[in-house]
Amino acid sequence: MSVIVEEDFKRWTAKRKAALVMDIIQGKTSIAEASRSFDLPPSEIEEWVEEGKRGMENALRAKPLDVKEQYERQLKELQEAYGEAMLELRARKKLATLLPGGDEK
Repeated sequence: MSVIVEEDFKRWTAKRKAALVMDIIQGKTSIAEASRSFDLPPSEIEEWVEEGKRGMENALRAKPLDVKEQYERQLKELQEAYGEAMLELRARKKLATLLPGGDEK
């Protein structure tokens, strides 16, 4: 791995994470190998890779979004998904009360 690894580093800096993500993207290592080498959960490394891809995509836009705009857009999308899930849950509960043998709550 081309990641500069100090013997007992205490935390993963952005620079260290970026180096590991680049190694994964370039095929120099895999998420599984990195997980074993650095004793990190694969899900955490996958999250770093996804964040790196989002950051690259934004950096390559004609008009990059600032971080606040990105978070606001992501928050809006999550709120919409939550609202849809709540509507579906309420509809299922209502349907359950209307069906024979349904609860009368």
